[in-house]
Amino acid sequence: MNNHNSSQMKLKVVIHKAEGGGFWAEVPAIAGCMTQGDSFEELLSNIYEAVEGCLSVKEEL
Repeated sequence: MNNHNSSQMKLKVVIHKAEGGGFWAEVPAIAGCMTQGDSFEELLSNIYEAVEGCLSVKEEL
């Protein structure tokens, strides 16, 4: 997990088992924000990166 000095945000994440193995997740509050991982641990790490990426794109618009 990344530690930031800014305020923390809570978001609902919906996690699914992928058909070919592994997992994928979506963040319903952020349109198009999805990620995947071969393991649950990788998925959790990828979720943080995906949310940061999606929110940084929104700020630029």
